[in-house]
Amino acid sequence: MKKLLLKNARLVNEGQIREGDVLIDGLYISRIGSDLSEPETEVLDLEGKFLLPGLIDDQVHFREPGLTHKGDIASESRAAVAGGITSFMEQPNTVPQTTSIEKLEEKFSIAAKNAFANYSFLFGGTNDNLEELKRLDKRSCSGVKLFLGSSTGNMLVDDQQVLEQIFRSTEMVISTHCEDEPTIRKNLAQYKELYGEDIPMDCHPKIRSAEACYLSSSRAIDLARETGARLHVFHLSTGRETALFRNDIPLSQKKITAEVCIHHLWFSEEDYKEKGSLIKWNPAVKSATDRDQLWEALLDDRIDILATDHAPHTLGEKQNPYTSAPSGGPLVQHVLPALMEKVGEGKISLEKVVQKMCHNPAILFQLEKRGYLREGYFADLVVVDPNNPWTVSPDNILYKCGWSPFEGQRFSSRIVHTFVNGHMAYNQGSISPQRNARRLTFDR
Repeated sequence: MKKLLLKNARLVNEGQIREGDVLIDGLYISRIGSDLSEPETEVLDLEGKFLLPGLIDDQVHFREPGLTHKGDIASESRAAVAGGITSFMEQPNTVPQTTSIEKLEEKFSIAAKNAFANYSFLFGGTNDNLEELKRLDKRSCSGVKLFLGSSTGNMLVDDQQVLEQIFRSTEMVISTHCEDEPTIRKNLAQYKELYGEDIPMDCHPKIRSAEACYLSSSRAIDLARETGARLHVFHLSTGRETALFRNDIPLSQKKITAEVCIHHLWFSEEDYKEKGSLIKWNPAVKSATDRDQLWEALLDDRIDILATDHAPHTLGEKQNPYTSAPSGGPLVQHVLPALMEKVGEGKISLEKVVQKMCHNPAILFQLEKRGYLREGYFADLVVVDPNNPWTVSPDNILYKCGWSPFEGQRFSSRIVHTFVNGHMAYNQGSISPQRNARRLTFDR
């Protein structure tokens, strides 16, 4: 790979925006400075566009193996690099489920051939694979995933004794989907009595209620405190849950952390009327008040990470009646343009976006040489033009499922280049056929 000099960028990194140049040499950032020059080097003038570290998405569902009619590692990682995401951590509820070391390594083999972005996978805990989990090398993958509420794939862990043993048996980050199953089942039965199978979609946040989320999250946190486990609560959806988390110590010292996803920051229950099942997620999109409180907790650092929970389904599947329409939607291509809208509105700073989607995932999961604009780090980079409007439409959606909950949305900013390990993986609408992705490594 040739050297490439990125000139006249606005570098967004470690709480600052400053003008500068970046020299890429092979896989790495070689130099960062002002008025850099290098003989026999290709130069790309960024003309004042923003240059960010590549985004790290700690929660995606790319559906391979077994569910590849919805998406696969190749298709969804292509969409990810078009969205500025250069590293992803994929979830275990595939077919077969990633609940053995053998199946985990099979997914790594698929990604080594097909991924366009850097990759790791979470190992799924179940009611009956504790001994396999104990054999897991803490450097082998990004962490452990537990479903404490059932969702796509039904990997519910509801044996309290097993759950406690899992929390005591690993040093790795335990990421949890927290919804109280008995509460959800009771609510669902009540709404089935009223409506049968075709429950109105705006009942979803009443069935998968705020109470169900809080009960499960608070219990998981209590167990983490009791056992000393390293707990990360995925996709908070309620304001009440945000009070469970701290912001008085640095992330590197926290043992209990939280994440919010773009859909819980963008949509509210008022949007079910227009969007219907296209915004049906687990946990559910809830009230505008919940959304406001999630924003507040993200900004004051009770919430540590911002992610997508990218989870594609076909339009045909989503058009089923409520009880058979799956939860989840595709988001990796559009999360950064959506956040840039919020930056433009003054809702969040671009420096804070980079903290939550680049720096903090690298800190929390102890990634090696990623998540920052630093000399010697991998050249995972994203160039954003803040004044280049476009509208999401079927002809520019890259997800295999072919739709987006943002369809029809006009965004003011456009991602123009994405670099993965120094290689320009995305260039002004075109995906390079050359893959330069690598397995993520961890400093543990």
